[in-house]
Amino acid sequence: MINKIKVIHVLSIIMFLLLKTGLISPASSQPVFLGAKSFGTDTPAGRGGAIIKVTNLDSDGQGSFREALNTKGPRIIVFEVGGIIDLNKVPLILDEPFVTIAGQTAPSPGITLIRGGMTITAHDILIKHIRFRMGDAGAAKGFEPDVSTHGPEAYNIVIDHCSFAWGIDENLSISGPRFNGTEGTSRKITLSNNIIAEGLFNSIHSKGAHSMGTLVHDYCTEVAIIGNLFAHNSERNPWFKGYATGVIVNNVIYNPSIWSIRLGYVAKEWAGQKTKPHPPKVAIIGNCMKHGNDTPKSLSMIGTNSEGEAYIEDNITYKKTREIATLITGNIKILKKKPLWHKGLTALPSIEAVDYVLKNAGARPKDRDMVDKRIINDFIENKGKLINSQEEVGGYPKDKPVKRTLTVPDKNIDEWLNGFSIEVE
Repeated sequence: MINKIKVIHVLSIIMFLLLKTGLISPASSQPVFLGAKSFGTDTPAGRGGAIIKVTNLDSDGQGSFREALNTKGPRIIVFEVGGIIDLNKVPLILDEPFVTIAGQTAPSPGITLIRGGMTITAHDILIKHIRFRMGDAGAAKGFEPDVSTHGPEAYNIVIDHCSFAWGIDENLSISGPRFNGTEGTSRKITLSNNIIAEGLFNSIHSKGAHSMGTLVHDYCTEVAIIGNLFAHNSERNPWFKGYATGVIVNNVIYNPSIWSIRLGYVAKEWAGQKTKPHPPKVAIIGNCMKHGNDTPKSLSMIGTNSEGEAYIEDNITYKKTREIATLITGNIKILKKKPLWHKGLTALPSIEAVDYVLKNAGARPKDRDMVDKRIINDFIENKGKLINSQEEVGGYPKDKPVKRTLTVPDKNIDEWLNGFSIEVE
C-alpha cells in the first residue's frame, strides 16, 4: 500500500510538471463534470491526480481541508467527514493548481465553512457542493471575508452547486489587478448553480454599508454566470466592470436594493491612466428578477453607472405586485449579436428558469441546510430582507460532526463522483 501511494504521488508530480511547463495541454475533450458547458469547463481540474482525504473538521493540520488545499500536484479532495469547519478568521488560500474539491463526497450534512473565506490564485480548479457562511465573526471593522479568484494564474475555474452567504465584501467574486490587461487577471471562469445570498449590509466593511453578490472586476474576461440564485444582496447581482466580458444566463435575482445586474466601469478609478476605460460586453439571456421588501419600485433588472454593452434576450422582471418591472435603465448599448458565447451552452426559456434554479441551485440541493431552505422559501413567499449580521437569521450553523469511510476505486473516478445522489436529476 505504501509503495502504491508513492507511485500515485510521483505520477501526480510528473503530470503537474508537464502541465505547468506546457508540454501537455490542460484542455480536454471531456468536460470537467458531466453536463458542464461554458468557459473554462474543458479543464481537467484534479482528474488523474492523487486522492486526498479530508478526515477531520479542524481549521488546519494533518487531515484538514486546509492541508489538502496546500498539497502540491494534481489532486482530488474528498471528504470522510461532514459538519462545520470554523476557519477562525484565517482565510483559505488555494494557490496550487489542478484541483477538484468534491464536496458531494461528504456525509450529510456536508461541509460548511464559517468565519472566513477563500482566495483562489491558481488555475484549473473545480469546486462542488461546499457551503461558505462567512459572517462578521464578532470582529471589528477590517475583517472582510469573501470567496474570490484573483490574479493572472486564476483561470479555467468552475464553481458549481455551492452556497455562499454573509460575505462582508462580496459573497463570490472574480477579481485581480485593474490595469494588467486580460492576461493579468482572472479569466475563463464559470459560476453555475450556486446560491449567492445575504451579503451583510450595515456590518463591519471599512466603507460602511455594503451587501454585495458577485463582482466581475475590470479586464476579467470569458466569465459565465449561469443558473444561480442571487437573493438579498443590495447590489452586484452581478456587476461587470470595465473591459469585462461574459454571459449572464438563467439566473434568478431576488430583493436587490441599489442595483440588480450592473454594467460599467468607474471613471475615477481610471484617472491618470493612459488607457481609457471601456464598457463591459455581455450577453444577458433568460434571467428573472423579482422585487422584494428592499427593492425600490423603479429598480430595473439591468442598469449602468457609466456605460455598458449587452445583447439582451428573453428576460423577465416582476414587482412585488407581480406587475412587470422595468428591464433596462441608463446608457446601455444594445448589441444585435452576442459578443461572445460558448458553443455548448444552451439557455433555458426564462419562464422555465425560476423552477430550474429553485430546484437545482446551491450545495447539495437534495440535502439543503436550513439557510438555503430559508432563502428559497423567502423567494417563494416574498419574504426576507437585507441583513446586517448572521445573528439576525439564526447565527452560524451548529451541525454535529459525522464520519464515514470512503472506498475510492482505482479507476473510473469521474463515474464514482457522479454517483453521489445529492443533485436534482
